[in-house]
Amino acid sequence: MTFLAIDVGNTRLKWAQYESPRRGARLLSHGAEFLENIDHLGERVWPQLVVPEHMYGCIVAGEGVKRRVEEQMELWDVHPQWVVPTTEAGGVTNGYDHPSRLGADRWVAMVGARDRILRLPVPKPVVVVMVGTAVTVDALDSGGRFLGGLILPGHGIMLRALESGTAGLHVPTGEVHMFPTNTSDALTSGGTYAIAGAVDRMVRHLRTHTGEEPVCVMSGGAGWKMAPHMAHAFELVDNLILEGLLAMAEERFATHR
Repeated sequence: MTFLAIDVGNTRLKWAQYESPRRGARLLSHGAEFLENIDHLGERVWPQLVVPEHMYGCIVAGEGVKRRVEEQMELWDVHPQWVVPTTEAGGVTNGYDHPSRLGADRWVAMVGARDRILRLPVPKPVVVVMVGTAVTVDALDSGGRFLGGLILPGHGIMLRALESGTAGLHVPTGEVHMFPTNTSDALTSGGTYAIAGAVDRMVRHLRTHTGEEPVCVMSGGAGWKMAPHMAHAFELVDNLILEGLLAMAEERFATHR
């Protein structure tokens, strides 16, 4: 009863095949492709997999990319199923004003983070940080209720906005310093500290709201860039969305056999 999880972001597609749709299931195979390269998956990569019985995916890249992914899956007799945020899943209660309008990637990442928190001796509040094309910083209380979150531009969007809106500035290849002394370093440092500051603010909000010390879980393709500059202890997780999909798949498939 193999299970295929697919995470389609704005830049890359990541996939993982598990032995079954259950938490802790053995990972059989995994990979990633930039979106411009996904049209060969059905011919060169996925034919090597064990035929999956179920597929569950998270996508934020739009309908055109979704159709391209589904075309690559036509080599199997499996129905593609995609996450639509609901009022509750995987121990998380959706506190968004309109639950279905929450981004699917944020929803699945919170489920993945909550699944990790439930392994602790005592559940704690958690700040879930996804650092990609955009950055999201979401807060869950110790009972798993999503309280709300922040959305801000990722590094690339910030730098391109400055380049397009400010004469004489160009997208830099700078480094992060406490006291930058050139424009490239100043831009890179500014973007990095803006993201770190948003996380710090959310940690403080959640601490004040709950009276407990939050755990911080960070993931996303650019998470490693932020890691050295965070003000709080955190856990860096490579594939939080894939973990969330696996937890949600257990509810969706394994419990209905």
